[in-house]
Amino acid sequence: MTVPGIISGSSEVTSSPRERKIIVANTLPLQSKRDSETGKWSFSWDEDSLQLQLKDGFSSETEFLYVGSLSADVEPKEQEEVSHTLLTEFNCVATFLSKELQEMFYRGFCKHQLWPLFHYMLPMFPDHGDRFDRRLWQAYVSANKIFSDRVMEVINPEDDYVWIQDYHLMVLPTFLRKRFNRIKLGFFLHSPFPSSEIYRTLPVRDEILRGLLNCDLIGFHTFDYARHFLSCCSRMLGLDYQSKRGHIGLDYFGRTVFIKILPVGVHMGRLESVLNLPSAAAKIKEIQEEFKGKKLVLGIDDMDIFKGISLKLLAMENLFETYWHMRGKVVLVQIVNPARTSGKDVEEAKRETYVTAKRINERYGSPDYKPIVLIDRLVPRYEKSAYYAAADCCLVNAVRDGMNLVPYKYIVCRQGGTLVNDSSPRTSTLVVSEFIGCSPSLSGAIRVNPWDVDDVAQAVNSALKMSEAEKQLRHEKHYHYISTHDVGYWAKSFMQDLERACKDHYSKSCWGIGFGLGFRVLSLSPSFRKLSVENIIPVYRKAQRRAIFLDYDGTLVPESSITQDPSAEVLSVLKALCEDPKNTVFIVSGRGPESLSNWLSPCENLGIAAEHGYFIRWNSKKEWETCYSSTGTEWKAMVEPVMRSYMEATDGSSIEFKESALVWHHQDADPDFGSCQAKELLDHLESVLANEPVVVKRGQHIVEVKPQGVSKGLAAEKVIRRMVEREEPPEMVICIGDDRSDEDMFEGMLSTVTNPELLIQPEVFACTVGRKPSKAKYFLDDVADVLKLLKGLGDSSSSLKTTSHTEVAFESII
Repeated sequence: MTVPGIISGSSEVTSSPRERKIIVANTLPLQSKRDSETGKWSFSWDEDSLQLQLKDGFSSETEFLYVGSLSADVEPKEQEEVSHTLLTEFNCVATFLSKELQEMFYRGFCKHQLWPLFHYMLPMFPDHGDRFDRRLWQAYVSANKIFSDRVMEVINPEDDYVWIQDYHLMVLPTFLRKRFNRIKLGFFLHSPFPSSEIYRTLPVRDEILRGLLNCDLIGFHTFDYARHFLSCCSRMLGLDYQSKRGHIGLDYFGRTVFIKILPVGVHMGRLESVLNLPSAAAKIKEIQEEFKGKKLVLGIDDMDIFKGISLKLLAMENLFETYWHMRGKVVLVQIVNPARTSGKDVEEAKRETYVTAKRINERYGSPDYKPIVLIDRLVPRYEKSAYYAAADCCLVNAVRDGMNLVPYKYIVCRQGGTLVNDSSPRTSTLVVSEFIGCSPSLSGAIRVNPWDVDDVAQAVNSALKMSEAEKQLRHEKHYHYISTHDVGYWAKSFMQDLERACKDHYSKSCWGIGFGLGFRVLSLSPSFRKLSVENIIPVYRKAQRRAIFLDYDGTLVPESSITQDPSAEVLSVLKALCEDPKNTVFIVSGRGPESLSNWLSPCENLGIAAEHGYFIRWNSKKEWETCYSSTGTEWKAMVEPVMRSYMEATDGSSIEFKESALVWHHQDADPDFGSCQAKELLDHLESVLANEPVVVKRGQHIVEVKPQGVSKGLAAEKVIRRMVEREEPPEMVICIGDDRSDEDMFEGMLSTVTNPELLIQPEVFACTVGRKPSKAKYFLDDVADVLKLLKGLGDSSSSLKTTSHTEVAFESII
């Protein structure tokens, strides 16, 4: 817990010497003042700033460096001197934006486009929000680039941890990751993250998502916000997430981007120290005297359209109308903080607030009683703390808010009590909107739908009528949570997860790929490298027996191809390889035997393993054979009706019937619903088929049921064992594929060739298509690269054959 009145390091946490955290936010945690006579600038710490308060989660040995803008305009000629002062005296690095850029970046894109969208407000009409403006987006990117330049000037990328705060800097991670591929980078979003239906309306949605994914750890206040972000990544970028030992992670080009869910806390010491000021104690007594004999309901909100002030007043009007005995006994004190933005919507909200308050006071008030007290001025902190401490109930009615710490502050101040030395039990009651970030953590609060004024009125009535014992129990529960989950705990927990997320940075090789804001880092095993014709040809020429295994879809034919039959180039390459008597070439595919045999009929010496190896044919003159004992088809009769029920319930899904398997596809279904249904189907089928000789597997957009022992890996193993039995063990094995089923082939083939039963240990070239995490040691970029490699091998076979014929002719002449 933080120490009252002190913002500093805590001895609870141990850190390595001179450990440094770089905190990047839109504004620095400083207060700026210019002397009107001398013109000199003076600066001091803003003790209410979150960036400053989070230091409490770390030891005094931890160094903090702050990067951000000042809240004051500094002339260009003064910027160098101010920068030097801030860096030497406060460890702050200032980012100076021109007035025009600041206006377009902050007032324009951040406050009039991102902020409304993240709070579920779409600009359906010009009068109701600003529509997307490409110039403002370019200003946002430019400002983020300036922030990145300032970070790069001071960072030690191997040791420093960078923690970016909030939605103003969501593309900053891309600039930093592009400059330092292994930078240790965290991000916390303090606003809501909207559902995919809202977020997908943003024209630059992919750029912002990719910017966040260039972090190692992304933090959210609630699971709802994280879930919306993950859904956007799934629907717009095709990324899946999984939970490992309680930590949610997204695989993004070989990097695992972790998700952190933890609401921010308050600084206990700061709140308690203000409450204990003489001015606060005097104000508490004044408030108690003013509202003596009445129940005090408190609201403290910024003046904006999302805080629900007018809805709160309507609920109070409903309270006085419905619960007439509350008239004259209840007062709502509504403190209105100055609006952070300006605009027509703010003016409308302010006008409606005053009109509604006036109507209620005229109808239910009297000369000595005002049911609604509006305080629309800059209220000092001690006065707010006094109202918190004196209020019987706190009402937070926002229609959408990222976190909202008002309930937390209320609970802490109520614990301080009306008299610090008073030993009476502490009590409090909370009525909070279910649409604010702190709501899930306040399990003892009465949660309401702010749009339902009847429900809110009933909740306030219940809170005011609650027994003292119940109010005490709810208060104790809330105070225990808030005091143990303060801002220091939040910061320490986030940084611990960031350190864990970055621990494997230097165990992998990194490549930067993509241009502009589409940049990302490919992170793979150091032994993973591109397979080139020049590297493989010497081994190929030397080997007397070779086994070549090739996947079909995505390896020889692009997945995006409209027609799935092979091109003339593919057939030519395969024929050239098959004509070499030293080669045993197999297509190993999940497709059925009929389509593969028809498509590949020109290649007479080509072997085919269809349906993942359930059917095998050594060449076109041989019959199809299966090496698996017959398991009967009874299991199909059990599986088909189950799959059919899920197909009918899941729009866009389908069933594929194979000789050896049944496959449920959901790639054309809604991503979230399809994934959810696939998990349910997997569990359903596993329970139904528990005693059957089959396996149920979930793959990429599929759930498949097939006999035990059917896989590409076992198919490759059977081919190699057959070659060994014929006393023709391969001296070289080439295996190329692109998807999850091919990973089984890589793994099975590698375990087979290392078997001591083989007379010769072959050279192995396992190769995946695309730069991605794989059990293979090599990669090729795409289908074109595969065909180029195979053509090179085919040409090598032809040249060897020509050389051999020349030598024979020469010997006959002699």
